[in-house]
Amino acid sequence: MSTLFRIQYGFGKMVLLMAVVTTFIVSTSMRRLRISGADSQLAGRRRLITGVAEDTVQLQLARRLIKAYPDCIAAVQGNQVIFKNGVKLPLDDGRQKTLIQEYAEADIEDQLRTRYVKGKTPRPAELDDPGRIRNDSLFKVMYGAMPAAVQRNLVTITWLPNTAPQQLRVTRINGVDKKLQAISAELEKLPAMLPYAREAAGTYSWRVIKGTTRLSTHSYGIAIDINTTFSNYWQWDNKTTDEHRKIPQYVNRIPQQIVDIFEKHGFIWGGKWYHYDTMHFEYRPEMLAD
Repeated sequence: MSTLFRIQYGFGKMVLLMAVVTTFIVSTSMRRLRISGADSQLAGRRRLITGVAEDTVQLQLARRLIKAYPDCIAAVQGNQVIFKNGVKLPLDDGRQKTLIQEYAEADIEDQLRTRYVKGKTPRPAELDDPGRIRNDSLFKVMYGAMPAAVQRNLVTITWLPNTAPQQLRVTRINGVDKKLQAISAELEKLPAMLPYAREAAGTYSWRVIKGTTRLSTHSYGIAIDINTTFSNYWQWDNKTTDEHRKIPQYVNRIPQQIVDIFEKHGFIWGGKWYHYDTMHFEYRPEMLAD
């Protein structure tokens, strides 16, 4: 072997070794940055929570709330949820309630306590309505307490712009408009899903839920009903508006793939409620936050 060849061979091995070492260092540094970033975010959320005991359900709920609505919620101090506009609401009103009372008079803790499970799930258990129990004050502080206040933050988006364009009005608060546009873009890549998504039945509409005095989340511009042709609703199928009655049947025709896309972007699905509403999706990231 010539001296020149040995030199070239040795130099080549050195360059290769340096490349391997550099790749390892860069990869390790990136992993550390990602871990550091996640730790920093968690530490940041912890700094926003004071006066709440460690390892309690209340602490877990407070973290979920802040993670879900960072643009609106400034902190949780003790039992107070403090919004960036200065409004304060109790996390827990300290009252024990029946299910019917929770529907009508839920506090924030009641709203968060019910577990919503992402992905494919079995038929909802009797009276299991994860996300249907809502604290109206929370939504009114974020989105508006009266129609005029909500309407100031409504924007018009084009739903399914390339296949079945439809103008829909939704809120821009918490980025709901952008999330629905992202969902629309994903659905348009799935031709088999389009019949279910086109001809959306509605978004913003200030109104109460039929048979109750409670506001629908459509009132805040955070909900969408997709095509009613393929939809089922507990009141239609069971010929009742009485929430006290047992519902004999559950019907769903909405594909799981559509549900997965909505959940990915922070929306929960009414098909996971005992009082089911399979056309209905609403922006509720606090129910999906880890």
